[in-house]
Amino acid sequence: MDIRKVKKLIELLEESGIAEIEIKEGEESVRISRGGSQPIYHQPAVHYAPPQVASAPAPVAAAAPAVAAAAPNNDYAVTAPMVGTYYASASPSSKPFVDIGSEVKVGDTLCIIEAMKMMNQIESDRAGKVTSVLAKNGEAVEFGQVLFIIE
Repeated sequence: MDIRKVKKLIELLEESGIAEIEIKEGEESVRISRGGSQPIYHQPAVHYAPPQVASAPAPVAAAAPAVAAAAPNNDYAVTAPMVGTYYASASPSSKPFVDIGSEVKVGDTLCIIEAMKMMNQIESDRAGKVTSVLAKNGEAVEFGQVLFIIE
């Protein structure tokens, strides 16, 4: 793997607040981690740490109470690990991967985010019941935007 790519990954890690990233190219792989105890989002070959939970773009000071309010009821927010287009199903004619009330297991596909013509399956890293679907099919999502709430 090219050392320039590794340096670029380190810069991305420092700038974005991501706790850990792993990239695999063929048989080569590299994992860069800051350490810490934050949960990690699972996606094929790339892992992202969740950003702070906020219901809408708001100052950082307003995001902290949202995290504290979410903790007591054990709800877990699944956020977008990248910028892209949100798709609830594999094709326009197929049913959504999950709906409100769906029971999910670790590794179940929740949605697809298209980024740079690549379809990225977003998988659940928590088992539970989907209580909210906050993104709309075909709309753009931002990095860190809350997509689902899992109880």
